[in-house]
Amino acid sequence: MPYYPQELIEEIREKNDILDVIGSRVKLKKQGSYYFGLCPFHHEKSPSFAVTPSNQMFYCFGCHESGNVVSFVMKYENYTFTEAVQMLAERANIKLPEIRYTEEMRREADKRERLMEIVYEAEKYFYHQLRSKDGELGKKYLTDRALTEETMQHFGLGYSLQYSNDLVRYLKHKGYDDELIRESGLGIFYEREGMTDKFINRVMFPIQNIHDKVIGFGGRVMGDAKPKYLNSPESEIFEKRKNLYGLNYARVSRKDNFILCEGYMDVIALHQAGFNQAVASLGTAFTPEQAMLLKRFSKNVLLAYDSDGAGVNAALKALAILSEMDINGRVIDMRPYKDPDEFIKNLGAEEFQKRIDHAENGFLFEVRQRRAEYVIDAEHPDNKAAFARDVATMLCRFEEEIERESYLTSVSEQYGIDAGQLRKAVISLAGRDAGNKKILNLRTKDDSDREIKAKKEEGAAAAAAKAQRLLLNWLAKRPELFDHIGEDITEEDFTDPLYRVVAGKLFDQIVAGKVTPVSIMDGFEDKEDQRRVGEIFFTEIGGPEREGLMQSEEISPEDKAKAFHDVIVNIKKNSIEKLAAESGSSMESLDKLLKAKRTLQVLETKKYTI
Repeated sequence: MPYYPQELIEEIREKNDILDVIGSRVKLKKQGSYYFGLCPFHHEKSPSFAVTPSNQMFYCFGCHESGNVVSFVMKYENYTFTEAVQMLAERANIKLPEIRYTEEMRREADKRERLMEIVYEAEKYFYHQLRSKDGELGKKYLTDRALTEETMQHFGLGYSLQYSNDLVRYLKHKGYDDELIRESGLGIFYEREGMTDKFINRVMFPIQNIHDKVIGFGGRVMGDAKPKYLNSPESEIFEKRKNLYGLNYARVSRKDNFILCEGYMDVIALHQAGFNQAVASLGTAFTPEQAMLLKRFSKNVLLAYDSDGAGVNAALKALAILSEMDINGRVIDMRPYKDPDEFIKNLGAEEFQKRIDHAENGFLFEVRQRRAEYVIDAEHPDNKAAFARDVATMLCRFEEEIERESYLTSVSEQYGIDAGQLRKAVISLAGRDAGNKKILNLRTKDDSDREIKAKKEEGAAAAAAKAQRLLLNWLAKRPELFDHIGEDITEEDFTDPLYRVVAGKLFDQIVAGKVTPVSIMDGFEDKEDQRRVGEIFFTEIGGPEREGLMQSEEISPEDKAKAFHDVIVNIKKNSIEKLAAESGSSMESLDKLLKAKRTLQVLETKKYTI
């Protein structure tokens, strides 16, 4: 992996304003000194994702993701550190030093980049085999499926030979060892046969991430072998739940929706027919992570799932996920054909566009499927009431009255249900659910006493941590406050080990005259530590005001001074409690404790001017 000097990394960060980079991907709104938006890393309805230009950091109060401009790009674009640095360097017109890979550097390259490299080699191998004499079987299959040569090239389709270790031999010749071949999912090791190919006698579908890089494969067997479709296993570069087949092309289709399919051939057939917004999940059920990925580019998703029972059930599950993510889901009617591939072959693109134009609302599709479960006639009078109760339950999921009423009116008209009775049922169910939230709690007095004690201790610890976070936050924003604490508060007074380290680094920066919180966070390799450090520098804006106390012009200097005083005293008291609990019987420990108590007495009467 290329090494770039820290000074160069700092220059790249400084020339890529975090507000510009994130603002081009997330809609942000200024609130005080910060910018807020909906977090791109988890689903939420109220903005809790904060960006601070002064510190060049971001932090989410919901999922607690935090970092700088480089780490944001890494997570948002699914880039490696090197890829993120290279992208940001190009954006800032900074020329990176050219690096030549020696054999030693190649051996030391991180696993992710080596996996990307070996998978790319396999993609070239499969592509060549399809166009060789040995690949005629695969080529005939694709031609019989009405795919053009242009389409095959566009999707990089290939073929794995009928021999058991041809790819393995090719990769070994290229210098890759058994372990890497196994980890990439391209080979399987057997005691008797050794390392053999995972994909044998299959048409190969390269799976690319949104940056057009191959990360895995899907293979369709030629013949009756099982399984019919075989996918690459999960690896450091291939996570099925976080990727979608065809999204690298679909995201630049300039369409206002995505068409979500079940299979590779459906996607390819639709793209060939001009519907280049088609994507598919990767051999697994549709996931919330995939929904979040689609939501980056569009809030409209059309389901083109198989028209059989399994396809309907999959569509219902996908619609539930889309609804939870606030994505507008609609269903394309494939009947009388099973899937988009068959539909296009028989009725053509023009008719498919008509089906898109008349795609059914996701909620109404769900109601229609529920109605199909009931026989409603003179011999089954109770079924109509049961169906109405089901509909009422479904309507309870809509929080907005206007939206709920709109669906209630539509359903009542379509299925002959009295709107007034249906509305009463919805209100009754909503009230009953609220009552069910009451929990009977039977406990003994000892249990209660222990719980009360535990809650008090937990509350005291939380208050101590909050005071320490606040002081660090204030000092980062207003380094001049450091003069007020002098030697009264040192890094040793921070009872949380992580906060103690942060305090030491921050105090050093203040003395040196350059405070950069983002560099403090970057000094921690552990992800949880980085999250907590990010929380420190955003701790003040978690409340309703979302504005730092020391930064606010609405708060008087006197109130600021009192808050500062209370935090200082709180930190010192907790420091003394910890010191007393840990002190031994030595004179040195006693002297240290008495000195701290004398300092506290002074601090309690001290006046601050903020």
